[in-house]
Amino acid sequence: MRKLRVLVLMHEDLVPPQDTSARSGPTIVPWRTEHDILSALNELGHETRVVGVHDDLQVLRDAIDAFKPHITFNVLEEFHGVSLYGQAVISFVELLRCAYSGCNPRGLMIAHDKLLTKKILTWHRIRTPRGFVVPVGKKARKPSRLGYPLLVKSVIEDASLGIAQASVVSSDEKLRDRVEFMHEQYGVDVLVEEYVDGRELYVGLIGNARVETLPVWEMTFNDWPEDAPRIATERVKWSAAYQRRHDIRTGPAEDLTPEAQREIARVCRGVYSALGLSGYARVDLRLTPDGRVFVIEANANPDLARDEDFADSARAAGIEYPALIQKILNLGLAWRPLWKAADAT
Repeated sequence: MRKLRVLVLMHEDLVPPQDTSARSGPTIVPWRTEHDILSALNELGHETRVVGVHDDLQVLRDAIDAFKPHITFNVLEEFHGVSLYGQAVISFVELLRCAYSGCNPRGLMIAHDKLLTKKILTWHRIRTPRGFVVPVGKKARKPSRLGYPLLVKSVIEDASLGIAQASVVSSDEKLRDRVEFMHEQYGVDVLVEEYVDGRELYVGLIGNARVETLPVWEMTFNDWPEDAPRIATERVKWSAAYQRRHDIRTGPAEDLTPEAQREIARVCRGVYSALGLSGYARVDLRLTPDGRVFVIEANANPDLARDEDFADSARAAGIEYPALIQKILNLGLAWRPLWKAADAT
């Protein structure tokens, strides 16, 4: 295997400390993904260097000029505190003619914009919940074609930011209140969409032109009130204590028929292609009791921590963690941005 110079791009606040013993302790540390990727790259024998970025691209330019990496491993999710600007940073890396891991800038931009994603999926006849957008400063007015319950969330933020049990609303009054809360608390346009009751499924995908689907993963709510919606709120995703209290788990989806598995894989590959994704991604789905598959959203460059769902599903497919990181590196090196095509002419 070829040994590479790998520049690992991350937020400056998430650069792992010299003493990383806390990574294996009881507390979930914020830099665990960055630590795990660095550890895997070093285990693979690659030469690594870290660059932490917040709001200064010159830091990144200097690191690339000095280190001359074969590839930049992208773990950065925002720039200047704005998640949507993350794609601009990887665009900058591409303009410097440096290879990078993960999704291309256009795919990152589309996947971050949930409304644009829904429009594209609808054009391709991929089933997704119907909805509407309420811009900041506007009042929520439900179209007559939509019925309750509805789910209220940010148009652009990910990681379940702002999603709580109160995000599922069942009246005009609650809809107005939740939209106003999102506008005031987060300052973002709001997407209101049909709440789809069903199984919460996640599918990892990896590849460029040819895409491999990983085993279907499911979030289960095992100690949960019968009348409460089963949604991945902020606390469900990020609070270990809350997960233990309600016995919320993720693992291989059980009892899926072969037909359901084929349909899920077909839908997810269609999403990957329609949105122009590359490298790796995760598609979040709902499977209704009558067997319909709804695409909730697509996540380009999902969490790659060693013990998160994407790596767990890859492991279930026989891809151990270091091999997964190497595979993502190889896909980044194989990706052909426009400057490569221009050089070839």
